[in-house]
Amino acid sequence: MADRDTLPLPLEVRDRLAELELELSEGDITQKGYEKKRSKLIGAFLPKAPGKGMDPSVPHERRTPVTPGSSSRYHRRRSSGSRDERYRSDVHTEAVQAALAKQKERGKMAVPMPSKRRSLVVQSSMDAYTPPGEEHIGHQDTSSGSEEEGSMQGEGTPTSSQGSINMENWISRAIHGSTTSSTTSSSSTQSGGSGAASRLADVMGQTHLENHSTPPDVTGYTTDSIQVERPQGSTTASRATPKYGNAELMETGDGVPVGGRVSAKIQQLVNTLKRPKRPPLREFFVDDFEELLEVQQPDPNQPKAEGAQMLAMRGEQLGVVTNWPPSLEAALQRWGTISPKAPCLTTMDTNGKPLYILTYGKLWVRSMKVAYNILHKLGSKQEPMVRPGDRVALVFPNNDPAAFMVAFYGCLLAELVPVPIEVPLTRKDAGSQQIGFLLGSCGVTVALTSDACHKGLPKSTTGEIPQFKGWPKLLWFVTESKHLSKPPRDWFPHIKDANNDTAYIEYKTCKDGSVLGVTVMRIALLTHCQALTQSCGYTEAETIVNVLDFKKDVGLWHGILTSVMNMMHVISIPYSLMKVNPLSWIQKVCQYKAKVACVKSRDMHWALVAHKDQRDVNLSSLRMLVVADGSNPWSISSCDAFLNVFQSKGLKPEVICPCASSPEALTVAIRRPTDDSNQPPGRGVLSMQGLSHGVIRVDSEEKLSVLTLQDVGTAMPGALMCVVKPDGVPQLCKTDEIGELCVCSVATGTSYYGLSGMTKNTFEVFPMNSVGAPISEYPFTRTGLLGFVGPGGLCFIAGKMDGLMVVGGRRHNADDIVATALAVEPMKFVYRGRIAVFSISVLHDERIVVVAEQRPDSTEEDSFQWMSRVLQAIDGIHQVGVYCLALVPSNTLPKTPLGGIHLSETKQLFLEGSLHPCNVLMCPHTCVTNLPKPRQKQPEIGPASVMVGNLVSGKRIAQASGRDLGQMEDNDQARKFLFLSEVLQWRAQTTPDHVLYTLLNSRGTIASSLSCVQLHKRAEKIATMLAERGHLQDGDHVALVYPPGIDLIAAFYGCLYAGCVPITVRPPHPQNIATTLPTVKMIVEVSRSACMMTTAVICKLLRSKEASAAVDVRTWPPVLDTDDLPKKKPPLLYKPSNPDTLAYLDFSVSTTGMLAGVKMSHTATSAFCRSIKLQCELYPSREVAICLDPYCGLGFVIWCLCSVYSGHQSILIPPSELEVNPALWLLAVSQYKVRDTFCSYSVMELCTKGLGLQTESLKSRGLDLSRVRTCVVVAEERPRIALTQSFSKLFKDLGLHPRAVSTSFGCRVNLAVCLQPHRLGKLADQGTSGPDPTTVYVDMRALRHDRVRLVERGSPHSLPLMESGKILPGVRIIIANPETKGPLGDSHLGEIWVCSGHNASGYFTVYGDEALQSDHFNSRLSFGDTQTIWARTGYLGFLRRTELTDASGERHDALYVVGALDEAMELRGMRYHPIDIETSVIRTHKSITECAVFTWTNLLVVVVELDGSEQEALDLVPLVTNVVLEEHYLIVGVVVVVDIGVIPINSRGEKQRMHLRDGFLADQLDPIYVAYNM
Repeated sequence: MADRDTLPLPLEVRDRLAELELELSEGDITQKGYEKKRSKLIGAFLPKAPGKGMDPSVPHERRTPVTPGSSSRYHRRRSSGSRDERYRSDVHTEAVQAALAKQKERGKMAVPMPSKRRSLVVQSSMDAYTPPGEEHIGHQDTSSGSEEEGSMQGEGTPTSSQGSINMENWISRAIHGSTTSSTTSSSSTQSGGSGAASRLADVMGQTHLENHSTPPDVTGYTTDSIQVERPQGSTTASRATPKYGNAELMETGDGVPVGGRVSAKIQQLVNTLKRPKRPPLREFFVDDFEELLEVQQPDPNQPKAEGAQMLAMRGEQLGVVTNWPPSLEAALQRWGTISPKAPCLTTMDTNGKPLYILTYGKLWVRSMKVAYNILHKLGSKQEPMVRPGDRVALVFPNNDPAAFMVAFYGCLLAELVPVPIEVPLTRKDAGSQQIGFLLGSCGVTVALTSDACHKGLPKSTTGEIPQFKGWPKLLWFVTESKHLSKPPRDWFPHIKDANNDTAYIEYKTCKDGSVLGVTVMRIALLTHCQALTQSCGYTEAETIVNVLDFKKDVGLWHGILTSVMNMMHVISIPYSLMKVNPLSWIQKVCQYKAKVACVKSRDMHWALVAHKDQRDVNLSSLRMLVVADGSNPWSISSCDAFLNVFQSKGLKPEVICPCASSPEALTVAIRRPTDDSNQPPGRGVLSMQGLSHGVIRVDSEEKLSVLTLQDVGTAMPGALMCVVKPDGVPQLCKTDEIGELCVCSVATGTSYYGLSGMTKNTFEVFPMNSVGAPISEYPFTRTGLLGFVGPGGLCFIAGKMDGLMVVGGRRHNADDIVATALAVEPMKFVYRGRIAVFSISVLHDERIVVVAEQRPDSTEEDSFQWMSRVLQAIDGIHQVGVYCLALVPSNTLPKTPLGGIHLSETKQLFLEGSLHPCNVLMCPHTCVTNLPKPRQKQPEIGPASVMVGNLVSGKRIAQASGRDLGQMEDNDQARKFLFLSEVLQWRAQTTPDHVLYTLLNSRGTIASSLSCVQLHKRAEKIATMLAERGHLQDGDHVALVYPPGIDLIAAFYGCLYAGCVPITVRPPHPQNIATTLPTVKMIVEVSRSACMMTTAVICKLLRSKEASAAVDVRTWPPVLDTDDLPKKKPPLLYKPSNPDTLAYLDFSVSTTGMLAGVKMSHTATSAFCRSIKLQCELYPSREVAICLDPYCGLGFVIWCLCSVYSGHQSILIPPSELEVNPALWLLAVSQYKVRDTFCSYSVMELCTKGLGLQTESLKSRGLDLSRVRTCVVVAEERPRIALTQSFSKLFKDLGLHPRAVSTSFGCRVNLAVCLQPHRLGKLADQGTSGPDPTTVYVDMRALRHDRVRLVERGSPHSLPLMESGKILPGVRIIIANPETKGPLGDSHLGEIWVCSGHNASGYFTVYGDEALQSDHFNSRLSFGDTQTIWARTGYLGFLRRTELTDASGERHDALYVVGALDEAMELRGMRYHPIDIETSVIRTHKSITECAVFTWTNLLVVVVELDGSEQEALDLVPLVTNVVLEEHYLIVGVVVVVDIGVIPINSRGEKQRMHLRDGFLADQLDPIYVAYNM
């Protein structure tokens, strides 16, 4: 490519280009704006070469930037990658590159790239997706004008002609000071620039499995109609069927035969995580009990401080000069009257022209005017609004120092205390609320401001300035002279000598974002000015250029206070001018021949970047360049580079004077301007490894991780300085130890206003020596600076207490981490200076979080690659893992008033999940090393432990039983019959017109009803049809595919009459045939049904086009339509003979995705009905409302069988009708004055969510639930206590008794073990009244170890469990160890085993897996009672004997169900129940509506449904990871964010986690975002 110098550009065009570059690099204009302006500027000068200005020989792949022109040296300098020079040192950049190369040798670290939905990638520009082969040829490079940045070449490709002589070696030449080193460094930087990039491209090569924008794999789907929108909280129909996952996937279990992207990425993650981690920690502390969290033990080999104890360093004597004024006001009066024409302050406009010159005479007169007006013109004569000593806010913009100065001195003259603060721009400014809190606590009622500022403040419609959030009510007072009245001739301010009154309050923002006010006394103010005058050698009428913020810190001390004491002339450069012209301060130094300049390293860096061939720059007048942030360890490179460039322009090396300051201790140390240029300033090259252990080690062999410090001079005149240990007792450090600097001097702050406790810890510190004696009788002030005092009393600062992060016992400084991150060639991806590093506390340790603003033009892959390199670099150099690295869109981080990042606000946004990052990389696996040890299982008690009576190793055996059926005398007529078909015939004869069933439609009106005789006759016709049309034999299986209703019941009894075995099957969903029909087909096939019975509508559906697309319709068995019944009666009803034959089959899909059918015999069916009848006291006179799915389990029994057995009337409400009318069920309960009702969790949830805001209108419609005695939730899971409680609370106003709501528990082997009806208002002696369900709180951590530990409500890690209901009559329960099958003691967690007459008699499977069956249905205990045959429920739970008694006077045994064994996850040797983790996750952010977790290859996968904008998706990743770590001690492997309704839920309202897992692995979820945690 042609050399840039070949294009002659006029000087002004070059200047303008340089300004543009700067604006872009600072983020002041967008990339687009930059390109537009730039092309406009240089368009005229572009040669018209072939190929639109591109050299045709350049290969297409490399997007070579077309950046002709602007001064070559300027560009060469920028081509360093224009990182933030504040944080740049060559050594460091090389170190980073070397560390990255080292990582590469260690083996490729493959970080799987997160997947993102296309809509989320909108922020990245479209050319992110241009395939590399078709790069736009004329594409202008968007990087900031450097040749190398845009190109990622291999090492062999020659760089563009000038790339190698770039900023890096150019500065390094200055540092090393010799030509030889420059050549070596040039070669190293050369490879550093391009070589490292290509090396890293290798390292990361593995990660790009494919372009992340490929469309989702749709092979799993068949039609588009699957996307079912789930309304808020809807149930059944639309949720009943997962969106994906064919029936064939149901039994995939663990060996999931999935291909696809997701599993490849997970495999990659697993492989990466197998790499060895940092050495594990050794010791443990016991967290409350056996949950052992590792605690960092000191490494025996770590460096320890070995020096002698340090001595306190004394600054020189403060020599009081005779003509020094007795107070600052006295100085002002003196200069104002003696030399009123002397210039005091010159302000600049944004063009750099002097705007206004404030003389000492004007300052004096105006300050008096302000003092007089505040004291006498506010309030009334009797009641002035402010009195001497009151606090007053000063609100002035950064470009108006003159108005500020007048107001400040006006307050001093009026003996008021000024509190300078920033201008509140909006009501929601970052940190502005805390400022308001400070003003409130200082009792501020008046705010002084300038005219322009007052006009700019936000106003309400009435023109009032609104009260800002968190601020006290203020009177705004404009200080411009024209608004003030002249003080009378006889009025004169009272000018005293400096005393102990407060002079002013300087605000300080803490690490946590709170704002404190540091009070400075008048004597401290004066002494500080004297000390500065002495150390800086200020003399009268010197000129000083000030670029710093004049409201606080160094800018205030030099530019407003000390200057007046010495009658100096201050040239004030506003921030806004610096942004337009970064060289302005240097120009002013030349123009005014200024002796002193006060700047930050940023201003030096800007000047370097913008420095052009200005021939007239002459800095020889400067005798002192005060570098205000010289204590920042990274300012040294700016100082060196600046000296290097400007030494030829007359800048003397000894002029650069870094200083260290803090709001509490004012100026801590400052380097004196010496005349002796031979004495080089102090330098320390320290090992970061040593620093992290708090010791000073001059770096020797490990060149990678070093920190170079410069001294900030010696202690201030009249001050005593020492270094104390940063935490604990303030004990003096050893000479080779890093600690916090403390200062004892008159010239420091005295307190935090109004905070005595914090004041004591900061301003009243008595450092101790090794024997514990204080070293001085005077208190010291902590400076908040970390460092040490080196040889010759020179101070070195290594960091700030606020930026300190203690991770795993080692200290790291936020600034150092920022520097390392920026050394990873960042300029293409992130904005320099817009990067925040802070720590958050997760699982008893601090974790490092890095947040950076991403450039709009960087692609996903680039950013991700940069992120993974940053992680490796920080790991390599600091030996510390980054917990979370987040990139946010440009300009979205909260700013401080002068444009920096508001750190605490950023941290707050991160923690509350409203940072909205566009890229996140979490590394919990690599960072979190203090997890508890994986649990080793202990052998259980064997038969050898003697069983005495009913005790197991000292505890009562956990067993319980319902009432004994044999002893219960009741007038149960139905007992005479062994078969339900006979009961129905008997009822049809004795009470023919008694209505058994009433079906309601969605309007709440009766759709149809059946009396005993109607049901009997209908069943006869169906039996005829089966015999005639179906040609079925006795014992043939018939599938009943009906919607919930009366047809289903009639068909069931018709089968019994015909001697067939019915199987109820949920019909396919008409909107969702593709996924629901295969399940129907599967049940029909597995159950070996000889024919199907259904309605005409479903018949049609089964023959439809959609159906034939989903399954092979030709293989269906014959389908009979019961809407078309034969007229005649059957010749003869089937008389069953053996009660142990099959009555019906019960098929259901378990939550783990297994289809299981159980066999129910006639005996079991009758026993079941009897048990329920006795427990619920059901008689023909009763009415029961049922809102359940009638296809399996207890739901089917209550819907179809109980009414026929007990004779009560059932009011049937299909749950699907509730989607149209959520109040249907409760209105029916109220209208029919029902005492007993049954529902499912999904119905309860629908009512809670759907009717939450309608209770008043329902009440007015006459809804009354006061007659309900029992409302039982039918479920096969742990009771959902939160849901039942919120339901009870919500409907309490409608008369629902809180004790009415209870739960039942059933499973496959026994469809109902517990069922708890409460008898409200009935006397206990009337029979079956059971005690209230009890709730206990157990320790979640003990549960993981299969132990039950009861704790108090509200204690940490407590989990509420609700008893599952009263055990049914005739049921016995025992708790057994699932592995050893031994009985367990009371309150021990084990598997629930049940023995009962209504146990199912076995699984019905095609394959007849006998082993499985015998184990589940015919288990015996390994010792103890080894005779009884038990059925294993597959659920973990425990029994607990309560203090309550039941009707028979026995102590009540409560059964608590914890969760299914199949669902439980074994992680780190502990047993976790998904629901516990899900509950924690749902609580972390308001936008998470539902959550499901599962494991895959030992990785925990968390899927969350997001109810909010997709931009919030990435906020959830850190929150989910944090909460699972904190509460469950588990590291999340993958976080998947999906739309509402993606997590499949079955008819019982249970999550189908295995379906979800299969869908995830088959890539069918269409997730919004998938994050792979490292």
